[in-house]
Amino acid sequence: MTHRGLMGAVLYAKDFDRLLGFYSAVAGIEPQSAEKGFAILGSAPSQFVIARIPKRIADTIDIATPPEPREDTPIKPVFGVEDIGRARLRATELGGAVNAVEREWQFEGDTVCDGIDPEGNVFQLRQTG
Repeated sequence: MTHRGLMGAVLYAKDFDRLLGFYSAVAGIEPQSAEKGFAILGSAPSQFVIARIPKRIADTIDIATPPEPREDTPIKPVFGVEDIGRARLRATELGGAVNAVEREWQFEGDTVCDGIDPEGNVFQLRQTG
């Protein structure tokens, strides 16, 4: 049987190990499998894949410290979390950031807030209730 609808997303990473640890800790989703060039977080039908950018390409990419938001992409992954405040602290500890509580908003009854990972990729956290 074919699963219809969104099944997941793929994020290409310059620093594969760092982003794998970041999303595992901040979004609270454990890797289900990890290979040399990619890792799958979460379980079907909704999986987040982190793929290693080939070294020859990664060497041409500069990441600022602290990272600058890469807002020129039309895609933003959304992760459900139990506590945005806890995720905000973990993101900071791991080299990313989640916007301040003053920048949270309500969407469909949930609390929502954007952040950036250590490479500047923008993501969103959603806390139910």
